[in-house]
Amino acid sequence: MKLHYYPETDSLYIELRPGAGATTHEVSDGLNVDLDADGKVVGFDIDQASQQLDLGALEAEALPLRSLRAE
Repeated sequence: MKLHYYPETDSLYIELRPGAGATTHEVSDGLNVDLDADGKVVGFDIDQASQQLDLGALEAEALPLRSLRAE
């Protein structure tokens, strides 16, 4: 899983699995979900992310992590 923040558009993309989305569905205003060709969730796109989320902190609980990187 990867988090991608794009300051030029103030959007946060949460990539759950690698690969391109085949379709995008609007879940609610400013929240879209990308699905692959098999209908599996690829990721979520959140518009106006800094206005809706605290982007200054990231927490994880009980995840079976193999690696953790911060850049």
